[in-house]
Amino acid sequence: MRRLLTIAALAAASAAAAQGGGLAPLAERVNVQADSARMEQVIDGRWVAVGVKRPYAICRDSNLMFDGRPSYRFELREEDNTLSGYSKGETKGRAELSYCYAVSSDFDGAPEGFYDAAQKMKTVYHSGKGISPQGSTCRYRFSFYVPSSFDGEHASTIFAQWHGMPDRRLAQTPEGEVRMLTTEEFLALWDTTIFKKDTGHEKIASTDRKGRPVFRAGEPNGWKIEQGGYPPLAFGFSGGYFYIKANSDRKWLTDKSDRCNARVDGAEVMRPVRSEYKSSTIACRIPWSEFPKDRWITFSVDVRWSLYGGSRETVERDGRLNVVMACDGEERTLVDDRRIDIGRNDEDGYYFKFGIYRVAGSTVPVCYNLAAYSEQTVCD
Repeated sequence: MRRLLTIAALAAASAAAAQGGGLAPLAERVNVQADSARMEQVIDGRWVAVGVKRPYAICRDSNLMFDGRPSYRFELREEDNTLSGYSKGETKGRAELSYCYAVSSDFDGAPEGFYDAAQKMKTVYHSGKGISPQGSTCRYRFSFYVPSSFDGEHASTIFAQWHGMPDRRLAQTPEGEVRMLTTEEFLALWDTTIFKKDTGHEKIASTDRKGRPVFRAGEPNGWKIEQGGYPPLAFGFSGGYFYIKANSDRKWLTDKSDRCNARVDGAEVMRPVRSEYKSSTIACRIPWSEFPKDRWITFSVDVRWSLYGGSRETVERDGRLNVVMACDGEERTLVDDRRIDIGRNDEDGYYFKFGIYRVAGSTVPVCYNLAAYSEQTVCD
């Protein structure tokens, strides 16, 4: 009964907001890894949208202002999971704004074929804005508003996350050798191989039902490529808690079968869960019943990203994390400048997204607002 009431409350809130005007759907979507953004796809000069295209999924919201400006409203309904999850049978749903993206002018003066190669390698966004360099010290700030109608006891969603930037040229050969391919070597491999996530399959010429030439994936051919893993830093709700989680992976080529991931409702705060190469730390946990609702919260986040040793698979310098939450004129330190493993052993750095990333097979409806993001690299 409570679940039905929560769904009804969210639907009513959504309908009321739409009837009152002030919601402007942001309908354009960009695949930041494989495509540059057209100027009409850039939102307020600093974001592009990713995820489902439902008109309610991402809106500019002048019904709920922050500091005199419209906020961004995000919503996923029960049926909006469109991605396969980490485990068999799981699903995920996404409606986010990405601070990192490239536009066509970022490739002005690039060598012939550079952009086409970046599309195939899924590194287009590596040439764009919004990247915090590997091993840097950075300062981030954003504001968040969650209504009391949100089902924080049952939802499983990330509302802010920092991602690594994997390079698909990092590969494992069928003989087991891990090395960074040249661009030319990767393009030659791309001509013969279809990659499903991190696994290479034989590329077989075929035709579709209309007789048009297409390619299909055959048997695995022994190749593996870098695809990434869990976000190095995430803010979200799960298991009836608000949480902050930091992840670290010092392995050069990510082992996707290693699911080292601290449980929000089980792991001890600031005690890492570890595997041979990875660690996962719940840096903060607050019960949903104690989390501020129906008001703006501002998070100030200072991160010193861990520095990694590339092919040596070492942590060359520890990371640090400090998080302060401000609400109703009062500040609360959530993470007090703690040493923490945080980051990935990628050549490039990290980028920020906020919105809804609904995980763990959850279909609980989600709706909240975010605003006023800023970032600054303090030192590299």
